[in-house]
Amino acid sequence: MKRRLVLTNEAAGHPFRRTLPPPVTATKVRSDDQDVKLFVLSFFAFFTCFYTLIF
Repeated sequence: MKRRLVLTNEAAGHPFRRTLPPPVTATKVRSDDQDVKLFVLSFFAFFTCFYTLIF
């Protein structure tokens, strides 16, 4: 008997879904530094556009 390299997901009900590999639960965590940089960039972009429209 040949054993498959990828184990089947017995929780899946449909036969086709059983042949698919189990879902990958990757926990990619973005650093807070990137969030702060994006906020500052967005703030200054909005400020520049708003300041340009007023004057």
